[in-house]
Amino acid sequence: MKLLRMKPGHGEIVLAEGDVDVPEQERELIEAFRRELDAGMWAAVPTESLGGRREAELVKSFADVPRDAERVIFFPRAAGGAAPAQR
Repeated sequence: MKLLRMKPGHGEIVLAEGDVDVPEQERELIEAFRRELDAGMWAAVPTESLGGRREAELVKSFADVPRDAERVIFFPRAAGGAAPAQR
């Protein structure tokens, strides 16, 4: 499994890579996954439908990632949005 970060102008940057069936490597993948979420990134697992259409499923924890997933892609949350509520 590869953990990748999307970076504008650079494409995919490899953050971590390992085999989820090897406990030590799985632990490193989980730690890298958690760091990215803690940094405010979103995570998605790419999927492909029968018609060849590419899609992605958002995941919120490493447990949500299918064991056979080849990659998890991290990307920044959208900037802007609603202004904070005034008190």
